[in-house]
Amino acid sequence: MRAYFILHLVILAWGFTAILGKLITLPPVEVVLWRTALSAAGFAVMARWLQRTLHVPRADMLKMQAVGAILGLHWVLFFASARLATASVSLAALPTAMLWCSLIEPFVDGTRRWRPLELLVGLIIMGAVWMIYEVELRYWLGFTVGITSALLAALFAVSNKQLVTRWHWSVMGCHQMLGALAVTTLAWLLTSSAGLTSPSPSDWLWLLLLSSACTVGAYAGYMEVLKSMSIFTINVVYNLEPVYGIILAVIIFGTQEHMSGGFYLGAGIIIGSVLIVPWLKRWVEKR
Repeated sequence: MRAYFILHLVILAWGFTAILGKLITLPPVEVVLWRTALSAAGFAVMARWLQRTLHVPRADMLKMQAVGAILGLHWVLFFASARLATASVSLAALPTAMLWCSLIEPFVDGTRRWRPLELLVGLIIMGAVWMIYEVELRYWLGFTVGITSALLAALFAVSNKQLVTRWHWSVMGCHQMLGALAVTTLAWLLTSSAGLTSPSPSDWLWLLLLSSACTVGAYAGYMEVLKSMSIFTINVVYNLEPVYGIILAVIIFGTQEHMSGGFYLGAGIIIGSVLIVPWLKRWVEKR
């Protein structure tokens, strides 16, 4: 029961990130800039406290930072999506990462092939995505950015798979945040003509919550539940992130988050498809 409780807190924290992306008044790139800098410091403190060395072979360090760079771009686009549309729209695009994972993983892992079941569910998801475009055309740009963000999230997950068993989470987290910080700094230099915006007192509060609870804390909690729960169970619960996030968005932002019935139908199809896949996989394997 304790592991389930921790896992749901982790998913709730991740679902809350889109809300924080709306509450923080800084530009999306600067939000990620502060998040990665504060999170890198947080992971370094945790590594020191847990007596883990941050010195790793150069090849592994570069791999971690490269994967972190992908994560940084994912976050920039995720927060940009919430600003261009709504938190609900950016969260509705997130489950398409499952489809991207199914398409990308065979290229990264030569032992895995495309699975007909995953591709079929992927087509259903794309149909639901088209439905959302049809009924919420005013948010087409934000939703497109959200889908691109989900693509990067899938690329991060597939790339990270080779590293998770070799290094402690605090060490990986620190180096990945440094990689994310580097690419975000570059993006800021290329896109901003003004200086770095000074966060307001309320921005500092939300940034500290984003970097501590929603990044360092959620990462540590996720690693903790991996010790006692199966990947199957974790993945099923993880797919509740858009559900939690959309509910929180409606509660916090009220009417500005209310969408048409077609949007909720399309989002429901996406989330439902992702949730049912693990059970369908088990049924197919038994057959």
